[in-house]
Amino acid sequence: MSAPVKDRPTPAPTPKPPLWTRVISTPVRRHILCAVLALVVIVLVLESISTFRQSQLTSVAYLAIAAGGLTILTGINGQLSLGHGAFMAVGAYTAALMLRAQDSGWSVPLVLLVATVVTSIVGVIVGIAAARLHGPYLAGATLALAVAVPGLALYFSEYLGGEQGLVVPVPKVPALLDNAMFFLTGNELSGTKFVSYVSWVLLVVVFVLLANVASSRTGRRWRAVRDDEVAAELAGINLGRARILAFVVSAACAGAAGAVLAMASRIAAPSGFTLTLSLTLLSAVVIGGLGSLSGALIGALLLTYIPPVVTNLGLDAGLSSLQSAELAPLVTGVFTVLVILFAPSGLMGIIRNRRLKRKGEK
Repeated sequence: MSAPVKDRPTPAPTPKPPLWTRVISTPVRRHILCAVLALVVIVLVLESISTFRQSQLTSVAYLAIAAGGLTILTGINGQLSLGHGAFMAVGAYTAALMLRAQDSGWSVPLVLLVATVVTSIVGVIVGIAAARLHGPYLAGATLALAVAVPGLALYFSEYLGGEQGLVVPVPKVPALLDNAMFFLTGNELSGTKFVSYVSWVLLVVVFVLLANVASSRTGRRWRAVRDDEVAAELAGINLGRARILAFVVSAACAGAAGAVLAMASRIAAPSGFTLTLSLTLLSAVVIGGLGSLSGALIGALLLTYIPPVVTNLGLDAGLSSLQSAELAPLVTGVFTVLVILFAPSGLMGIIRNRRLKRKGEK
């Protein structure tokens, strides 16, 4: 007769993690939560500032969108591009042609979508050629692109307006959205405020998508190609396909940013897409920190607000308007050089290093 089996103690149930821990348990959930909080802050800020400040924040938004795409290409995939202003021009002219064709009858989301798709197609063509180039050769090719694309407006002046450019009609505010915003905020939705909302909502959507892609398997492949091409190829990664995909994603962001720029400035002209714009985007990425979307936003914010602040300081110091205007790019350039010398990983790199240092001390 077998011995009686003793009753085993019932294991204690595993306690459920707190709600906050479950909410931020995955990168996607964290990104969505940050997006919701950002949208709340956007509404509060845009409803409490003047029209001029709203237009300034719109500039920050479209620069940050384009810089975010360049962060993916340069910071995460390791491809240096000096021609992203050309992709912004493609998006801007696409949006201008659509808005002019129907006298602003096209819905803004459709305009942004078409501008992004058209720029993505251009990005595929350029990306296939760029995938074969490295280092200074890639930088030179994209530099040539930045110089050549605005000139197409002069060659096809009958359709693209030549040197004067295309005047972009103000997008019409949807009546339903206007009524909803008036119900929520008690303020009417003007054209400038509407474009500012469009730019910042688009920025949040683009950054959430880019952050999710960067933390996914695709992002890890891009980093592997950037860090060691030989090891990445031995691991089975198609180098050309990874580079082309990163280039297309980056170009799509620039195209969407260009469409917003056209709506905000209400004109699409070659003078708005010179080499200076491409260098400004690269400077924003370098100042903020390569590979950091938050750094792209910080860089865009600084490069938008430093010039007017420096100009006003120059006027207050007794300089002429011309001298004050020339002082702004000088200060911006010196600031960029100082960041490169003393913070090679950018401003976000300083914050990240301090955070790691504090963790190490604990």
